[in-house]
Parts: sequence; structure tokens; C-alpha cells
Amino acid sequence: MKLVLAHHWLVGMRGGEKVLEELAHLFPKAPVYTMVARPKQLSASLQKHTLRTSALQSFPGVARYYKNLLPFFPLAVQMLQVQSDTDFILSTDASIIKGISNPKLVPHVCYCHSPPRYLWDMQDTYMDNTSNLGPLGRLAFRYVTPFVRKFDQEAARRVSHFIANSRFVQNRIEKYYGRESTVIYPPVSVQDLQVGARSDDFYLIISQLVPYKRVDIAVEAFTRLKKRLVVIGEGSELGHLRKMAGPTVEFLGSQSFSVLKRHYETCRAFIFPGIEDFGITPLEAQAAGKPVIGFAEGGLLETTLEGKTALYFHQQTADALIDAVRRFEAGALDYDPQVCRAHAEAFSPEKFRAAIQCFLIEKYPALFTGFSWGDA
Repeated sequence: MKLVLAHHWLVGMRGGEKVLEELAHLFPKAPVYTMVARPKQLSASLQKHTLRTSALQSFPGVARYYKNLLPFFPLAVQMLQVQSDTDFILSTDASIIKGISNPKLVPHVCYCHSPPRYLWDMQDTYMDNTSNLGPLGRLAFRYVTPFVRKFDQEAARRVSHFIANSRFVQNRIEKYYGRESTVIYPPVSVQDLQVGARSDDFYLIISQLVPYKRVDIAVEAFTRLKKRLVVIGEGSELGHLRKMAGPTVEFLGSQSFSVLKRHYETCRAFIFPGIEDFGITPLEAQAAGKPVIGFAEGGLLETTLEGKTALYFHQQTADALIDAVRRFEAGALDYDPQVCRAHAEAFSPEKFRAAIQCFLIEKYPALFTGFSWGDA
């Protein structure tokens, strides 16, 4: 059997790429199809795989602006045709790579991180909170999205089976694609983190700085509270966030995992103001024994335990976050670092790989019963 992997784009190692990395461990000889790639930004294990990129890769410096090429995504994916001897496609997708050309109609399982938010239910959020998109950009975005949305929906119909990364995404797959799915939670590298021996007087956000993450809520809240907030990450909203931040908010940009680890293990609590389909960073914080103060919606409700590892706020506003921080400091969350850690361990890479194997054997016994899996 010849299996191929597919992923929307490969320009760094975030949560989606870590899922792909675990699949690549199971299928070490599988080529990886993607729209755009920056091989040097990938893990050593992913660099061992053959990468097959779309026509977008030929655009000079495309890794810096590929998201602006949304009108070309459907054509690029259609042209990215798997080789004729392919027997099975396993994709991980938060965009439209699920529409990869499949002329032989071989089985295709899609691990769906989310129906793309910018095409479906959060388009207005993107429009309202993107500070660097002018009137012409907004007009162009609204014009092309119906065509890309139609392509995405048609691609979803051709997928043989969906795996959802959370119950939240499972509901969205049913709503926008009309398809059933099986929930398998993504892997979290809990073994790389330790329960912190101390808590310093700062709060932490680790996030891509893009509109839907709503980091602006936290920046406003901690500026008004005059409490220290450390923000690690980069993105289109960085300049806007810097302008609105007071002296107690510190931006560190992109950092190595060793820096992330140190901040996870020494922060007072982790702040999570956005709506995520799953959200790996709150689990990494819990793996370091730290509680989460987060907005009570989305995947966070599946990855934290209210009253034990997390304290929620119920309106996505700075005022609500300010109230939550004050309640936290008044002792509203009597958390145990070891309980936080134990909860995070339920999302280990080993459990993820075992769940994927069981799913494939159950759905395709003729192909995967007795299959020689790669060394993880």
C-alpha cells in the first residue's frame, strides 16, 4: 500500500504541524503534499519526508504572504495531484487541502482541525478585528470567499471519513459540511514540560497574533490592571497590539521552545481569551502545573476542568477578563499543580497515535490490520 499525507501549508511548527509530525512517525515513507512549504522551519523528522508543493511555491517569497493568495487556493490544490499509484490519502486540514486531486477516488481520511474560520462562521470577526486590511482588501476578501467556500464544501463531500480534533469541531463539521466525524484529540508534548517549582508575578499568553485569537482583550485588560503580561508570538496584529499596550505588557516575539518552557513553568497563570477549535497551549500550561484563565467557549471547555484547572469568564471583553483575574487573585480557583499535570497527560502523543491506529484498522481492516507502523 502506498499512503500519502497532505497538510494545508508547512511554514512552521504549530499545533497542526505537530499532528502531522505524529502521523509522519506512523508512516515514515509517506510523501507530504502541501500548498506552500518552508522546509528549514520544520522539525527534523518532517524534513526527512519528501515534500510535494503546489504551484504557489514558485511565487518569490511566498511563505511571507501566502494567505493573501486565497483566490488561488482552489486552483493550486486542484493542480496538486497525487501520484497514480497512490492507495490511500490521509490529510490534516484547517484550510482546503482536503480538495487535493484524487482521480482514482482512493480512500481519503481527513483529520480536520476546523472548517476554515475565514470562510465560515468567523468571517465577520476577521473583518472587524483585522487592523491591517484596508477597504479594498475587505471588498476583495468578501468577493472571493463564496467561491472558495463552495470549493471547500465540494471537497468535503469527497472525503471518505472525517476525524475531528474536538467535539466543538465535530459540531462545526456537521453544520458546514453535513458530515459525521470521529473525535480524536491532538497530541500534546507533555513530556517536554515539568511542573514549575515557583510562580513569578506575571501572566502569560503564547499565541499567533492574528485577529481571531483576541489577544487585544488581554492587552487592554492588563494595561488597565497595571499587571504584568508576557506575550510570546508573532503575527499581523503585533504592531496594533504594541500601540495599545501599557508599560506592564511585554512582547517577546517568536521564541524557542526553551524560552516557552521557562515561561510556562514560572507564570502565575495562562491567559486564553480567544475561541479555539482545540487549543494546545492551555494544555501545555497545565502540563507545567499552571492554571488557565480563559473565555468559556470552544475547545477550551474540553481541555480544562472548570474549578480545578481553569477559571472561566463568560463575555469576550476586557472587563470580563479583568473581573476573572481579580477573582483568581482573591482565591476563586484553589488549584493543585499536580491535578493540572495529570489532566494534561491524558492528551499524550502515545494516546493520539494509538487512537489513529485503532480508527484506521476499524474503518479499513483490509488495509491496516497487520500493517507495519513506523517507529514513533
